[in-house]
Amino acid sequence: MKPFNSKLRLSSVIATLFVVAGCSDNDNNEEPQIVVPAPVPYTYQVTVTNLTHAQPLSPIAVALHNSDVEWWTIGEAASDALASLAESGSNEALLSDTTLFASATGNAPLPPGNSVTLAIIVDDIDNARISVATMLVNTNDAFSGVNGVDLSSLEVGDVYQRNALIYDAGTEENTEAIGTIPGPADSGEGSSEGREDHNVVTLHPGVVTASDGLTTSVLSADHKFDNPGVLISITRME
Repeated sequence: MKPFNSKLRLSSVIATLFVVAGCSDNDNNEEPQIVVPAPVPYTYQVTVTNLTHAQPLSPIAVALHNSDVEWWTIGEAASDALASLAESGSNEALLSDTTLFASATGNAPLPPGNSVTLAIIVDDIDNARISVATMLVNTNDAFSGVNGVDLSSLEVGDVYQRNALIYDAGTEENTEAIGTIPGPADSGEGSSEGREDHNVVTLHPGVVTASDGLTTSVLSADHKFDNPGVLISITRME
């Protein structure tokens, strides 16, 4: 009788195991699942307060955008979209810019002494800039707001606050004459044709009213304003 060869038997067992492993059922193989991360929302709450005595503000325009967007630049001509807002109070042209990440608008004029809060949300963009604009409607072409504020450093709960100055769009003469002012002091025209004034954006010099001796003005001393005219608070909510 031949002696039992334990090494040969062990080798046979190992070989059999390899064969079985190589014959595993492939029918249950599935494609690996690709997990798409949920979009990260960046939500900002914008509160605008009217600090004037008798200047309603047109519906507030708010937009998130990249650094290439400038709603106005001091010393340069206003865009047609800004001219439309500053002369008539309409923010439609400003907010129709297809390069904006997101936009929001107030639903009605903002009376003196009142505040309005708007929410604006953008997904997966942590370095957006924000612009806010509104017209002082008892003027020819005065507007206020903030332009291209960098939000990249705001953490959740942080607040950015600014007292906004009042600007002159430079597109319509500040005549204050009847029929030229869209606000309740006159209920006159909105945007005028062409560029009637010096055609560059500047700080507004203020109104000269009938109380000051400008007999053709439809404005009174109540419609005067000082800087700042608007308080803007921006809070990152998430």
